[in-house]
Amino acid sequence: MTLGVLGGGAWGTALAQVTARASAPVRLWAREAAVVDSINAARENALFLPGIALSPDIEATGDLGAMAGCEALLVAVPAQHVRGVLAALPESAVPLILCAKGIEAGTRLLVGEIAAAVQPRAPLAILSGPTFAHEVAGGKPTAITLASTDATLARRLAARLATPSFRPYLSSDVVGAEIGGAVKNVLAIACGVVDGAGLGQNARAALIARGFAEMTRFGVARGARAETLTGLSGLGDLVLTCSSVASRNYALGMELGRGRAAADILAGRLSIAEGAFTAPVLDEAARGMGVEMPVVAAVCALLAGDPVSAVIGALLARPIGAEFG
Repeated sequence: MTLGVLGGGAWGTALAQVTARASAPVRLWAREAAVVDSINAARENALFLPGIALSPDIEATGDLGAMAGCEALLVAVPAQHVRGVLAALPESAVPLILCAKGIEAGTRLLVGEIAAAVQPRAPLAILSGPTFAHEVAGGKPTAITLASTDATLARRLAARLATPSFRPYLSSDVVGAEIGGAVKNVLAIACGVVDGAGLGQNARAALIARGFAEMTRFGVARGARAETLTGLSGLGDLVLTCSSVASRNYALGMELGRGRAAADILAGRLSIAEGAFTAPVLDEAARGMGVEMPVVAAVCALLAGDPVSAVIGALLARPIGAEFG
């Protein structure tokens, strides 16, 4: 199976490295000409994944038409750009492995729902879990969820992607796999705020636990299975991104916690912190469904410019209630 990767950021490049490592050539489409030139000429994505020597089996291109011969495509463009990229492809039955994590602004659609609308003939799978791109590209051990309602397709894709250091676990719960990846980005911002504001490790642990409760409530309300959210694409990804400055979302939260304005932080960034775009959409969706997500609402307030002390104070002043139920 010849695979292609859509997206030349750090994650797309890491996925291309994984597929090449599994002993087959891979084609990678990138919007940025500098990325295409860097990969083909220097075997490195100097813009988004510097310092990682890339396989000679990765061929980069800036032409979407060049992806036509691929038997499956890994879609690793940012969530807010998935619709535009997929719409630019000819409609086909080529399987799409969706690797972006987020909810589309305006429509409140998950990435899989966007893909189903834009490419209705394409079989779909979701790839999500605790994955820092530089570790995946460097060959460090990684486990990840591969979710699809088509069990045969999932097994074929898993066999193609698996290496001794990259282990997919199969699931049929595509909604659960997507919800975990989208919500954890917002919660990672909140954990970064806790550390940036110097609130301590007790507070960070409590926030992870309460944030996970919010993730589960929202996921179940959207049709996910609760057990999926305890797995790699939910709790696993949450723990990773809530505890390291290697997470773009956590790093954004740290700066917010130190009092910097979101607009100033984001303006100086090359890579996208998906949680900043997902937070207001998630908050809006949760309110519309009657799902209580106070941590997500607090992140939205911070992104909108509310003072850190006021937002934290309001969160801590919430009425005391039962932990469960």
